[in-house]
Amino acid sequence: MTAFKALGLEENLLKAITDMGFETPSEVQEKAIPILLDRETDMVALAQTGTGKTAAFGFPMLQKIDVKSRTTQGLILSPTRELCLQITNEMIAYGKYMPGLNVTAIYGGASITDQARQIKRGAQVIVATPGRMKDMIGRGLIDISKIEYCVLDEADEMLNMGFYDDIVEILSHSPKDKSTWLFSATMPKEVSTIAKKFMHAPVEITVGSKNKGSDQVTHEYYLVNARDRYNALKRLADANPDIFSVIFCRTKRDTQKVAEQLIEDGYNAAALHGDLSQSQRDLVMKSFRNRQIQMLVATDVAARGIDVDDITHVINYQLPDEIEIYTHRSGRTGRAGKTGISMVIVSKSEVRKIRTIEKIIQKQFVAKEIPSGMEICEVQLFHLANTIKDTKINNEIDAYLPKINEVLADFTKEELIKKVFSVEFTRFFNYYKKSKDLNISGDRSYAESEDKDTVRYFLNIGEKDDFDWMSLKDFLRDLLQLGKDDVYKVDVKDSFSFFNTDAAHQELVMGIFKDFKLEGRQVNVEISQDTGRSKGGGGRDRGKRRGSRSGGGDDRGGRQGDFKKRRGASSDGGDRPRFKGKSRRTNERPQSAGTGGRRRRKV
Repeated sequence: MTAFKALGLEENLLKAITDMGFETPSEVQEKAIPILLDRETDMVALAQTGTGKTAAFGFPMLQKIDVKSRTTQGLILSPTRELCLQITNEMIAYGKYMPGLNVTAIYGGASITDQARQIKRGAQVIVATPGRMKDMIGRGLIDISKIEYCVLDEADEMLNMGFYDDIVEILSHSPKDKSTWLFSATMPKEVSTIAKKFMHAPVEITVGSKNKGSDQVTHEYYLVNARDRYNALKRLADANPDIFSVIFCRTKRDTQKVAEQLIEDGYNAAALHGDLSQSQRDLVMKSFRNRQIQMLVATDVAARGIDVDDITHVINYQLPDEIEIYTHRSGRTGRAGKTGISMVIVSKSEVRKIRTIEKIIQKQFVAKEIPSGMEICEVQLFHLANTIKDTKINNEIDAYLPKINEVLADFTKEELIKKVFSVEFTRFFNYYKKSKDLNISGDRSYAESEDKDTVRYFLNIGEKDDFDWMSLKDFLRDLLQLGKDDVYKVDVKDSFSFFNTDAAHQELVMGIFKDFKLEGRQVNVEISQDTGRSKGGGGRDRGKRRGSRSGGGDDRGGRQGDFKKRRGASSDGGDRPRFKGKSRRTNERPQSAGTGGRRRRKV
């Protein structure tokens, strides 16, 4: 507590810090708190997820506001409901010795009437998601015309989620002379833009280097064929019996599918994505924190509210299209001084991204191989041995020992050991004895290859045609009949787009788009000289022009909906036996990926 006192915090906050067990301030807290307490200033703070940013802005805000007033004095904007609730709970805990303090959470998915009622009682601090906040301001339910402090938390993520216009609208209702504190894990151009627009001569603090990954996290990548991605995921889980992980997918559809497959194959898994109701999301997170769920499959947006310190692994089932997002993902592990591992499962077409990520996070990836079936059998065998060794003896079994000894009287100690271990070893042995090698042998040098083997295309359709990067990627891969990872670096602008394929697919792409129409409109494709190394694709650098073609060919217009049908990831269907156990804490078997999975037997 002495260390926190030296930062200038008052006694009521120090008592709360003692209750919460905080002993030493984190680096971002040491740098930010004295500045924010000492003067009225704007601030841009760059620090990784899990470094204590909430306390860095929360303590100064609480010390500066007047709890005797019912006027709203502080506003904290965060990208997701989960993070909004997390910050609210932390602020309430920080201010437990501040009588009259009212911290109110404003977010979608809950009653707007109830939230308006809480605000009317007098909320000195509002923690809100941009969408709901904008809605309530528009309805005249919230007045932020007198706020003194505004925090943009996880600013890069809010902008990545498309909240720029909402933030501009919200801040237009706030005083120009307020103090704005921007906290972010990365510093893309969009964050710099918003800092320049809304802040005056901000103090800048950086914990580590900009966008740098945590020193507590080890980064690994595994190179497999795209069709083996799911089986590789299961192998990695089986090779780490005590895994407690978050698995990231790019889309809600893939998140739900992977979670359902894991549950079907007997793992303790669940999905977390935006299509779940708030009550479902709360139930999933409660089960995850209680470790009833070992493998949480999540989208990047939904995972923003995960506040769990002992996650052992982050598994990138699919890499994000925005490379900076990887920093957020890997920050889910290696928190609170603990170490963690970030794994990436990649196909050949994605490996080039590894080098880009290395430059951004300033960390080296280690190329690893998916374990063989026999290696997994060995791991599971010794895990069982250690489990038996560490199991506390229950003396209630003594009454049954005579009959047990009678049943096992004919066996030697060695035979008994063999039989006990064969129960699980035989199951895994039979399961993996004919399993194939999932690694792409001899192709790891591909990671060193440059973008000369890729082709970037310009397409004259974009957001005005109701496409975003995800729907356009689905449209292209279905139209071209290519694999999930054969279309990449998709970048959608207002009236045009860019995408990449390997050079081997160039003839196919140009042939398909010859005389191609979408809803009666001619769709043209051109080859761009820019290979997509920079964000936005460099539309000015289009090279060889494939001019408009009219007449001839089939009219393929009106088929856009057909190209958005769900395409399931392939699986061999038998790479792991199903374990039909029950949930650990209930006699009911959860039925959906949204509420957990069947119990995974410990081996």
